[in-house]
Amino acid sequence: MCIVHTVSDAPPSTATDRAPLTVVALCFGGMSASLTQTLVIPLQGDLPRLLGTSVSNAGWVVTVTLLAAAVAMPVSGRLGDILGKQRVLVASAAILAVGSVVCALSTSLAPMLVGRALQGVAMGFIPVGIALMREVTPPRLTGTAIAAMSATLGVGGAIGLPLSAWVAQSFDWHAVFWMAAIMAALTSLGVLFVVPHVHDAHPGRIDFLGGVGLGVGLVGVLVGVSKAHDWGWGSGRTVGAIVGGVAVLLVWGSYQLRRDEPLVDLRTSARRPVLLTNVAAVAIGFGMMAQAIVVPQLLQLPRSTGFGMGQTMLEAGLWMAPGGLMMLLFAPVSSRLLTNVGPKLTLMVGGSVLGVGYLVAFFLMNAAWELAVASIIASAGVGIGYAAMPTMILGAVPMAEAGAAVGINSLMRSVGTTVASAVMTTVLAGSVTAAGLPTRGAYEACFLIGAVAAFVGVAITALVPHVHVRPAATERAVEAAAA
Repeated sequence: MCIVHTVSDAPPSTATDRAPLTVVALCFGGMSASLTQTLVIPLQGDLPRLLGTSVSNAGWVVTVTLLAAAVAMPVSGRLGDILGKQRVLVASAAILAVGSVVCALSTSLAPMLVGRALQGVAMGFIPVGIALMREVTPPRLTGTAIAAMSATLGVGGAIGLPLSAWVAQSFDWHAVFWMAAIMAALTSLGVLFVVPHVHDAHPGRIDFLGGVGLGVGLVGVLVGVSKAHDWGWGSGRTVGAIVGGVAVLLVWGSYQLRRDEPLVDLRTSARRPVLLTNVAAVAIGFGMMAQAIVVPQLLQLPRSTGFGMGQTMLEAGLWMAPGGLMMLLFAPVSSRLLTNVGPKLTLMVGGSVLGVGYLVAFFLMNAAWELAVASIIASAGVGIGYAAMPTMILGAVPMAEAGAAVGINSLMRSVGTTVASAVMTTVLAGSVTAAGLPTRGAYEACFLIGAVAAFVGVAITALVPHVHVRPAATERAVEAAAA
């Protein structure tokens, strides 16, 4: 089976002349949005005291951002298709700025949760920005631009750890959020004055009820998975949240299939290339988050354990930072692979490199530099894979559905990261020393699980049909004839 995809025509000359600056502006915005996911991790142990709340309640400061991002990404993608992507990017950047300011002014839990939820909503910037890249860059730059924008999902998270740790140690903890607000304001200015406003809106209605249904279902499932360790996998709350969320999603899916203009076109999503790419995204997302959780913990374990590195949070973040930057540095490599061997083989290469990174960590976990090398290898694999996935999705869906389709793919990565967080936490808690710390075997098991997830992603990708290319002008002619 062969699937035909499109490549956009060259954008207008004015947009082409400033395409590199446009790419920089969009990538900076993507990095600013993704940075918020790890922004509070250095503060997490102090949040109960800082916000005057319990440890379990303080955990929602992290969780609420992940949940809001999961819902926002497909919804923002659809809004970008209907209203125009540049408008949605401006709105996302503004929401990020407002959410960051709310967090910076917060001294209690409730306003902090509101601000963190708004920061999560702003994650919709990334899939919309990826979809827009195809429209505002010349063909010679499109592959590299999409690869760089996709990499910001990992880069922002990686540099967020050492950056926020340094800011929190050097200044008042609120400065972390003021920093995020400044970055969001710069993003807003960049999108307004640098990113061209192309006429890419497609007439349609916004399915508000579909958005509510998707949000309720996703929140139910992801809350159940993310809180399973605290509540217990067999507890009524965990089972109820997951089963209830799945039931809502089934009803939502039936409703979407009956809609003329659904929030998510499930028929398109069910096409074999799109479906398998999204399933692979879960595995690759799992692989990315597993190392982001396990390696920093291992670096910070006390040396008295016999295998811990005794690093501070800032030191651990600095050891992890090169891996995040590697994702960005591999954007040109990913682009060349996409051009020479195609997105399918590129994704398989990325998943394989990610798996090798975990195997290196399994055998080399005796020094901080060894873990840094393993993290660099794994991050390079994530960078390659994250660049290939949106290219595969964009090649298998009509232009009018590009934003929504990339949003769903980003959602599936988010599902993978959420599941990874729950699984890694459960594995580490299941084998502990007399001091209550995870054993060396628990960390080795996590690395093996990460490797298996990566290689499963490779196997799934191998089943994706081959993709041929045709120009966007041909697609528009076909759509006009069909109309």
